[in-house]
Amino acid sequence: MAAIGLRTFRKTGFWWLRGNPWAPLSAGFCSRGPGPRPTSARQRDGIRNIVLSDPKRRNALSLAMLKSLQRDILHEAESGDLKVIVISAEGPVFSSGHDLKELTDEQSPEYHAEVFQTCSEVMMLIQNHPVPVIAMVNGLATAAGCQLVASCDIAVASDKSSFATPGVNIGLFCSTPAVALGRTVPRKVALQMLFTGEPISAEEALLHGLLSKVVPEGRLEEETMRIARKIASLSRPVVSLGKATFYKQLPQDLRTAYHLTSQTMVDNVALRDGQEGIKAFIQKRKPVWSQFCVSRHSGLLGALGRLPSP
Repeated sequence: MAAIGLRTFRKTGFWWLRGNPWAPLSAGFCSRGPGPRPTSARQRDGIRNIVLSDPKRRNALSLAMLKSLQRDILHEAESGDLKVIVISAEGPVFSSGHDLKELTDEQSPEYHAEVFQTCSEVMMLIQNHPVPVIAMVNGLATAAGCQLVASCDIAVASDKSSFATPGVNIGLFCSTPAVALGRTVPRKVALQMLFTGEPISAEEALLHGLLSKVVPEGRLEEETMRIARKIASLSRPVVSLGKATFYKQLPQDLRTAYHLTSQTMVDNVALRDGQEGIKAFIQKRKPVWSQFCVSRHSGLLGALGRLPSP
């Protein structure tokens, strides 16, 4: 279970969302590494917006894209200033999956292994991250792009979006996307997508559990940011503890799951914010969250240890 540490940070309002919701972070964060980065990241009032920014290549999850996304997700991940992450994309394609030019025999098996290992680490990082991660999808998400959507905690999409795992059509079965897809949608739905490569609509994806919500394209950013602002207004240590426990109990048998979550409830009650929330409810007032953060998280720290140098 995640140990809880204290960290106080400056409280601010949501003025930036009314003005420029894509205001950049400090230049130091946005300019790591030589040359243009395939992702961009901005953060205000606890909400970090990460954008896949390579529309000319259909936001393919190249090794460079994956490493850039990994760095943006991990940047000051344990800071109490960070409450929620939103991943979106430029252009009509959310992500077309792996860059197939990197998977030819011109590259070594070791390089191919690095591509798939890095992709797997990014997907696991999203689940192990101490704050919720939201996918904001407006367009096509295929193969590893569909895997990215399935790996996020929440996924909001426009009604023009579609999803597919078409690797079988080119002789490369979507085995790694199947991990996230098979844990998100019913088995027979996942297998039909994997065996045929045929896309499903946003409405079908919502019906089968791949998406949390589908909205008209014009309302996508508004609705996604509404959800993000709600999460950002809550206690980070409580949300973080809840997220970690939710995923930890899923593979357990019923008795073990209840034992684990019962102990978590006891720990939650003992948190400063747990007591503040209870007392605020009894006293009929708004709670004042302490905003301290999780200082240790095994999955996140493991990913940090494997993070490549920029």
